[in-house]
Amino acid sequence: MKQLILGNEAVARGLYEAGCSFVSSYPGTPSTEITEAVAKYPEVYAEWAPNEKVAMEAAFGASLAGRRSFCGMKHVGLNVAADPLFTISYTGVNAGMVIGVADDAGMHSSQNEQDSRHYAMSAKIPMLEPSDSAEALAFAKLAYELSEQFDTPVLLKMCTRVSHSQSVVETGDRVEVIKEYKKDIPKYVMMPGNAKKRHPVVEARTRALVEYAETAEINRIEQGESNTMGIITSSTSFQYVKEVLGDKYPVMKLGMIWPLPQQKIIDFAASVDKLVIVEELDGFVEAHCRNLGIACVGKSMFSNIDELMPLTVAAELSTPWETGVKLDAAIPPRPPVMCAGCPHRGLFYTLKKNKLTVLGDIGCYTLGAVAPLQAVDSVICMGASVSGLHGFSKAQQGAMDNKTVAVIGDSTFMHSGITGLVNMAYNESNATVIIVDNSITGMTGHQQNPTTGFNLKGDPCAKIDLETLCRAVGIRRVRVIDPYNLAECDTVIKEELNANEPSVIISRRPCALLKYVKHSAPLSVDETKCVGCKSCMKIGCPAISIEGGKAKVDATLCVGCGVCEQLCKFDALKAAKEV
Repeated sequence: MKQLILGNEAVARGLYEAGCSFVSSYPGTPSTEITEAVAKYPEVYAEWAPNEKVAMEAAFGASLAGRRSFCGMKHVGLNVAADPLFTISYTGVNAGMVIGVADDAGMHSSQNEQDSRHYAMSAKIPMLEPSDSAEALAFAKLAYELSEQFDTPVLLKMCTRVSHSQSVVETGDRVEVIKEYKKDIPKYVMMPGNAKKRHPVVEARTRALVEYAETAEINRIEQGESNTMGIITSSTSFQYVKEVLGDKYPVMKLGMIWPLPQQKIIDFAASVDKLVIVEELDGFVEAHCRNLGIACVGKSMFSNIDELMPLTVAAELSTPWETGVKLDAAIPPRPPVMCAGCPHRGLFYTLKKNKLTVLGDIGCYTLGAVAPLQAVDSVICMGASVSGLHGFSKAQQGAMDNKTVAVIGDSTFMHSGITGLVNMAYNESNATVIIVDNSITGMTGHQQNPTTGFNLKGDPCAKIDLETLCRAVGIRRVRVIDPYNLAECDTVIKEELNANEPSVIISRRPCALLKYVKHSAPLSVDETKCVGCKSCMKIGCPAISIEGGKAKVDATLCVGCGVCEQLCKFDALKAAKEV
């Protein structure tokens, strides 16, 4: 049956058809929908893990037990899972194991541009790279075949454009794959004596995979009208090349991005007058070609910064291309802001008012760094706020203890904030951590996490109690506040900053966008009382604007949280019925 589906949904369908039985992932844009989609198949067990390292280790355990498995993550999540990744390369697998990683060139929702192809080369693991939904489905199935044929985990690399674009796929039936578990200490126990013997196995496997890459159908050549130029490309870059050039020049389309073929590329290069490598971010394929002694151009034409676009490809290849309709008027900028009623807003307002140094983390609350709040001083990676706060406090030798906090979300705290808090307690850091508990994993689209009491399928499960957890790791001072209550926020934060020991404040209020959250009536402005002081604008709520010198509340956005009402000294903001 033919269907029009997202690239991520196509991967999920491929997992299902290939007989995958176990999926463990951590949500991360643009990879999240793979796991959400595969969870809808009753034949597949699917879960959200606390972090990517746990997900990969769980997927390996399932493979070891004889079931095909999958773990999914975004590119920065692969950093977290790198420890098991490199060693699973040595052990190999029992049943097939596929690792999905989605890169985010252009940083649409990420803190860096990272090219995951380098992980495939460094870990000596094969990587497949689809360019549309049909290939996403087919490559997911092929990945399991290669995994079992070559005794290796296989990386399946997606990117934002392939993950979130739709194309036609043809679905098939599911196969069931069950392998027997056999105890094999030399293969699976990676102590030095065994690991040393496995390294030559990995190198031999890589040579075998290079031979496979030479004849693999997913590394194909599409002939062109003129051989004055030839192009090697892959993934979404292939789509741009074909959209711009059509069949003008021959194209080598790489579906297996590591290991790369050698003789096939040498022969292709010899058949054209000029070889151009079109790839996003780093010159990965270009470096391979140069190592083979092939003259080519790549990064001198296409930057390793930001994602490619058809217009960029056309311009660099000196090819006319119809760009479509262009607006004459300048499009006004739309900076990202916290949603109306976001529980993080009142907290960040309080932190800014008290002129605190704030070490932030990855989540919706990162938006506390943008105007007008501008309350966040540092954001590095998941969990870094807590660890960074400890180092900051120690380095300042107590000079900033009552002026510095860390802010981390509930899901991010479970991901990698706990160990940082253990470090603070163990090494007696006099600092305050604020866990912004909005009862969900907000930034990636409302996925459950260990603190919500529900699993991926929405079924009730064990709920981690943050207060008890924090006390269990050695934090004696644990307070809970409502971020909608500005006075309470201010009082508790000052008290904990003045305490002479580490403390945790849990700022608890569910995300305003959750379906089960009931909102109060929207507020309205009493224009007879409003003096246009703009105090209500200091919180950056998208529901509030200034019109004719007076504040105005958009009733379609306002959720009646009352934070702005607490800022108005003139009692001009009230529930609409009162006005």
